[in-house]
Amino acid sequence: MFDLFLSHSDLQNSKAGGITMSVHGQAKKVTTHTLQEMKRAGEKITMLTAYDYSLAKLVDSGGVDVILVGDSASNVMAGQVTTVPMTLDHMIYHAQCVKRAVDRALIVVDMPFGTYQGNSAIALESAIRIMKEAEGHAVKLEGGAEIVESIKRILTAGIPVMGHLGLTPQSIYKFGTYSVRAKEDDEAAKLIEDAKILEAAGCFAIVLEKIPRELAKKVSEAISIPTIGIGAGPDCDGQVLVLHDLLGITMDFSPRFLRRYLNLAESIDGAVKQYCEDVRGGDFPNDSESYTS
Repeated sequence: MFDLFLSHSDLQNSKAGGITMSVHGQAKKVTTHTLQEMKRAGEKITMLTAYDYSLAKLVDSGGVDVILVGDSASNVMAGQVTTVPMTLDHMIYHAQCVKRAVDRALIVVDMPFGTYQGNSAIALESAIRIMKEAEGHAVKLEGGAEIVESIKRILTAGIPVMGHLGLTPQSIYKFGTYSVRAKEDDEAAKLIEDAKILEAAGCFAIVLEKIPRELAKKVSEAISIPTIGIGAGPDCDGQVLVLHDLLGITMDFSPRFLRRYLNLAESIDGAVKQYCEDVRGGDFPNDSESYTS
């Protein structure tokens, strides 16, 4: 009877298991504003990738704040060496699958290579397709000052933008290596300046990938929007990992920053081998797994 006397705006929130809950017991949706509040409160932000319905549902129910529909799908889903081959249609498809599964997390969709660099009109058109066709909540772009016009153009349509600095995988052919970025003073200074430019342009958060932890700390303290680290140390406002790496599905990728929480590759291999053995030996299906007339 309690909620009959409250308007929607009067509902109070309580904390349950680290997830913000309403008085009705429903998880409160994470928004870009939520992330800003979390930074101000010193509460760490959790972010993981997802590319399909089944795993996105598990990630969301597990309490992750942000789900990144990453162009890393090129690597872990399609077997490509780089993220460059991903197309806008690919990203929209993966984002549609994820969107159907998610109730709570903020969904951020990577804009793939070639959809925003050099032409802000194409960038806006691409971002609008992501928002309309996949119903994403925000988009992510790699780069600093060189793409700021595209960011501003996207923001004119009311589409939230997350930035990405440091190691930007779409530029791997320019870098020529996946080693740590911004170790030299000039590149570090540019990264700090780029972070300030992205904040001033209107980005709601910035991913910092594979940079020295000291630099990541400086950036996080120099800007008021959240920083999400991957290989950038513990002083960022949040952390992100590729789900397939965290779960131990992909085992040929072992950077220093990766912590594997499971070894699913071994478990899945064992399950498949056992299934093959059971079928070949006549043990599966048994009587209890069969229907009778």
